[in-house]
Amino acid sequence: METEAPSMENPKISAYYQTRLAHFGVVSTEWLAQAQSATNPNPPLPSSSTNSHTDKDTNFSVIDEFNRWRNHPDLAEAVAAIRALAAVISASKASTMMQLEIELKNASDTLKAWDTTSISLTAASDLFMRYVTRTSALEFEDFNSAKARLIERADKFGEISYKARKIIGMLSQDFIFDGCTILVHGFSRVVFEVLKLAAHNKKRFRVFCTEGRPDRTGLRLSNDLAKLDVPVKLVIDSAVAYTMDEVDLVLVGADGVVESGGIINMMGTYQIALVAKSMNKPVYVAAESYKFARHYPLDQKDLAPALRPVDFGVPIPSKVEVECSARDYTPPQYLTLLFTDLGVLTPSVVSDELIQLYL
Repeated sequence: METEAPSMENPKISAYYQTRLAHFGVVSTEWLAQAQSATNPNPPLPSSSTNSHTDKDTNFSVIDEFNRWRNHPDLAEAVAAIRALAAVISASKASTMMQLEIELKNASDTLKAWDTTSISLTAASDLFMRYVTRTSALEFEDFNSAKARLIERADKFGEISYKARKIIGMLSQDFIFDGCTILVHGFSRVVFEVLKLAAHNKKRFRVFCTEGRPDRTGLRLSNDLAKLDVPVKLVIDSAVAYTMDEVDLVLVGADGVVESGGIINMMGTYQIALVAKSMNKPVYVAAESYKFARHYPLDQKDLAPALRPVDFGVPIPSKVEVECSARDYTPPQYLTLLFTDLGVLTPSVVSDELIQLYL
């Protein structure tokens, strides 16, 4: 039975999670075709400077550019934001560095306002601004040379971000051993990349996929893994503790990695980590560095509300309150290692890496 994605104009649901639902939550012919294409090698993405709507007779919109990149089936939303900001530089009609930096700052703020609940979107926009504009030598060059340098740095940052998933896949292979059973939660592109590479390396392992309700993202991952001939079992979310004694390691993605070394991720990650910790099972996190965010939540209530629709399949009385929170916070003491494009990190090292990223 197919479930239609909610309208993008619904103000009660985070735009970020509406997008995730539209991409991952519907099992249909179109979805299966997209999943199939995702297992094939993708051609290199063109640079923002040569593939953007930068016609001088056309009014440039950073949101339109962002949406154009976001339609790429295998491109993370944060990378789409990076590509859109790079296009801002190419399309700019500014005549001074000050004007260009102001224009970039306004575009970054516009993207972050598009969905204030998206941790990775905010982090990627902030990191882009730091990476592209922090070279002091730009102050001593003529404007055209400075703009060309900015475009070069912007495209380089976009390429680094796009390749992050491949780097993480390679770094994580030593932790997946023959005969192991891996528990995953929901759908994460970078987690899928790790498992796909392990399968291509002829490693023998099996995967337990949580169902990932209410948007059923685990169904997509189980389908994609089955196409790779990886033994996979679909597990209902409430059976995590029941199956944990068969599990050798837990592997999850992250919407954001925060300053404490903890992660913000799909609802249910925290309780999985709690069960794993109590049963001495390692919990590994695969996350790109553009998801490193300057946040320090102390508990679950410190997170900005991010809502998603919940369909129980039966009418719910109006007097019954439904919990629609889309994500939770997992503290660092329940995580073992983070696989990132910066290297394999312990949670305690994340603060140091954040300082380096944002300097």
